[in-house]
Amino acid sequence: MNDAQLLEPQAQEGAISFARGFVRSEAFMMLFREGMGLVEQTAAYLDGDGRKDSAALPREVALTYATESMRLTTRLMQIASWLLVQRAVAEGEMTAEQARAEHSKVKVGDPMLPPAEHIAAQLPERLRGLMAHSLRLQARIQHLEEQMWGVAPLRELANPVQDQLASLQARLGLGR
Repeated sequence: MNDAQLLEPQAQEGAISFARGFVRSEAFMMLFREGMGLVEQTAAYLDGDGRKDSAALPREVALTYATESMRLTTRLMQIASWLLVQRAVAEGEMTAEQARAEHSKVKVGDPMLPPAEHIAAQLPERLRGLMAHSLRLQARIQHLEEQMWGVAPLRELANPVQDQLASLQARLGLGR
């Protein structure tokens, strides 16, 4: 057995220990309230003023509004699910080990590429603010996950140019 294998159970115990302590802390409860509050604010905006705002947008921007509001909603549902699992741990409804097993089902995704700046600037200010807040919250949760489980998730760096080239090559039959 090598040193890394010997240390692994201790590292896991430390992560579980951190997870147990964190989800029972006031810092977690503040994060929970912030996340759930953002879900409520976003829902109220998208169902109210957001409808009026989107109706007044030029067609190209309205399409971006629809796309970004769907991305925002998806991101917030992932965040809410993660927060609810962590709260279940805090309240003893689930163990930290069970939460870790749920991690693969309740995963906070990586941020998607934002719209072009000239189009994003035309989106309603309130939507842009909600998007920015959700992205900051997502990054904080991803950082917490890395700390809780002791492993940084592997993230592939998106390369849209390379993806487009590969798509074109496939269509033209050049990449074979």
